Amino acid sequence: MGGLSMDQAFVQAPEHRPKASVAEADGIPVIDLSPLLPADADGVDALAAEVGRASRDWGFFVVVRHGVPAEVVARAAEAQRAFFALPPDRRAAVARSEAAPMGYYASEHTKNVRDWKEVFDLVPRQPPPPSAVADGDLVFDNKWPDDLPGFREAMEEYGEAVEELAFKLLELIARSLGLRPDRLHGFFKDDQTTFIRLNHYPPCPSPDLALGVGRHKDAGALTVLYQDDVGGLDVRRRSDGEWVRVRPVPRSFIINVGDIIQVWSNDRYESAEHRVAVNVEKERFSIPFFFNPASHTMVEPLEEVVSDESPARYNPYNWGEFFSTRKNSNFKKLDVENVQIVHFRKD
Repeated sequence: MGGLSMDQAFVQAPEHRPKASVAEADGIPVIDLSPLLPADADGVDALAAEVGRASRDWGFFVVVRHGVPAEVVARAAEAQRAFFALPPDRRAAVARSEAAPMGYYASEHTKNVRDWKEVFDLVPRQPPPPSAVADGDLVFDNKWPDDLPGFREAMEEYGEAVEELAFKLLELIARSLGLRPDRLHGFFKDDQTTFIRLNHYPPCPSPDLALGVGRHKDAGALTVLYQDDVGGLDVRRRSDGEWVRVRPVPRSFIINVGDIIQVWSNDRYESAEHRVAVNVEKERFSIPFFFNPASHTMVEPLEEVVSDESPARYNPYNWGEFFSTRKNSNFKKLDVENVQIVHFRKD
């Protein structure tokens, strides 16, 4: 990978190191979304119930026949490989900085341990330029690599197609909570903070000590993940707390329920803890689409899901501030624990 060599920064604490073999997960919900195309009312209700069960019991699920054209995914995956095959200086030319977090980066940290991977972040919707950028504001400008024909077009096309899927999933989640179908859409209408990440996990000389991504939960609303056929995504099983491997399913996406949906649902749904293992022989590629609301959103349990019997379990928090803090703690090692939704939980 041009530049990653095993050192102490990558070494997980003994209790977080991956075991030599991880059981393959069985029973993970695989949901066929074809009843949405064209919409069939009974089919949609049944789908919403399925999505609700998966969000409650697992915190994630796999979707197939999801409407994102295979050739759009293939073009994005090809563009991703072409980017990470560029020489190090060409990748470094589009490096991210603390103030401008889009672009290339090879020292991401999760819970203050360095991840064995390199990434390229971009926003599918370029926000309009602000009239002025306040000190400390993050600038979400895409940095496109020069001389990589078709890269930008492939990513923009992918972003558009996956956003369409994300809104359909948002509607199914709203229905599953007994809300009107478009109840959550308003949070994503303007200046959403959604971003796409291209992950490259090179072969690792010490896969028993390091992780591609350390254990974590996704902070946003939903993550729509494309992964190649190499495998390495582990999820912590609710029933016994064991890590299990999610087998790649061709032409599918993995959907993670994020912390925001956990809070909106007042803990009816729970975001899934997951990590990425690496291996000695094969590189691995994945593309998560982090579907996040507008930065001014105040995240709190929805009024329709709270009652006297089930009072709100979280205090409201500002998503933009939460997101900036998380972005910065991933950028460099901090002396404090990352901000988590548990910090907003009511006593």
